[in-house]
Amino acid sequence: MARSRTTTDTTAPRRRTAARRGLATAGTASALALALAACGGSDLEEKDSGSGGGKGSLVVGSAGFTESEILSELYSGVLSEAGWKTTVKKVKNRELYAPELEKGRIDVVPEYAATMAEFLNAKKNGAKAEPVASSDADETVEALRDLAEPRGLKVLEAGDAVDQNAFAVSADHAKKHDLKTLSDLGRSKERVTIAAGDECETRPFCRPGLEKTYGIDVKGIDPKGVGTSQSKQAVKDGKDQLVLTTTTDATLDQFGLVLLEDDKKLQNADNIVPVVNAKDAGDKKVADALGKLTRTLTTKDLTELNRKVDQDREKPADVAEEYLKSKGLA
Repeated sequence: MARSRTTTDTTAPRRRTAARRGLATAGTASALALALAACGGSDLEEKDSGSGGGKGSLVVGSAGFTESEILSELYSGVLSEAGWKTTVKKVKNRELYAPELEKGRIDVVPEYAATMAEFLNAKKNGAKAEPVASSDADETVEALRDLAEPRGLKVLEAGDAVDQNAFAVSADHAKKHDLKTLSDLGRSKERVTIAAGDECETRPFCRPGLEKTYGIDVKGIDPKGVGTSQSKQAVKDGKDQLVLTTTTDATLDQFGLVLLEDDKKLQNADNIVPVVNAKDAGDKKVADALGKLTRTLTTKDLTELNRKVDQDREKPADVAEEYLKSKGLA
């Protein structure tokens, strides 16, 4: 693939952690502040005067965790293939890159529909605003569009690929109790300790939601973090029975864990969606180029791409390029 692109890295390299977004779906200011917020780095470099989308070049924003880096490289690849000169800039978190996107210093970012909707909702209506995101992807994306448009942002087509909160048990435990869904776990009447962040105690998507929506008997929270190796190891060892992670966690197999289906749709729809600066990158050609990728990428694909980077230590740019070639997108 002939790619006219560069990468500006303004953060220290980090592996992806599930915690960066798992708390944001609660729609609170404290959760949003934690989402995508684990990478140190300096402020963004200024985009040169010739880098607007209408002048042949685009800047793709990337937060400092594996999945965002991969998605940004995928976006960069398809846009480069469509004729733009692209630059990928890694930034610290959404609190920094969102205003840069509005100002046009960044042209496009890969986003998560529910998380971004609640981020903008809190910006407009305050930390205690009524949530606008839900488990309905179409309604969540529409809510995001309503909030994004007045800020000079355009929300493009959302895909089926989704990275949202999820719960896993050991494969042995699932087999023993015939567990495939969270409803199955509730019906089993098994008491569970959840390996998660300590905020799981009060967040509606975690302990309160599991108890209310699924009737799961939660004995307590083991605060080892969201999707951390320590949390997954605790479930593998049988110390805990359930771990809070995400749908694109690529390391579950290493710990002998399996996801339980959120069959009653407790979690918000964090489908992957491109958000662009409407002035600089809002034209149809950009939407068409990114749309081809959006309609191709699946949750399973994204999980595998994460695995190649986090487990096999491949570079995000190489993984993205290989994927685009395999799908005929480059």
